[in-house]
Amino acid sequence: MNACALCRKEIELDAYFSRKATCPHCGGDLHICLNCRFYSETAHNKCREPKAEFQRTRDRANFCDFFSYREGMAQAADLGTDAARRRFDDLFKK
Repeated sequence: MNACALCRKEIELDAYFSRKATCPHCGGDLHICLNCRFYSETAHNKCREPKAEFQRTRDRANFCDFFSYREGMAQAADLGTDAARRRFDDLFKK
């Protein structure tokens, strides 16, 4: 199941996902960098796809040809630094 990066609620995508698709819960755009599997806070231009064009806003619909929806709830929840910090701390627990 997929999740919206804006409200973090589960959503179901149909086979014909378009750039204009919106979240049924919060009404936010779904074709956004924050929902893309290539999005990364630490990558150049915040995108791991080297051929992708720079996107000025990450939370609004865009025309990126490389967009691929992020799979699974776990990845959508890991967008924040809190989750990354917890995973880092878990490495050193006994």
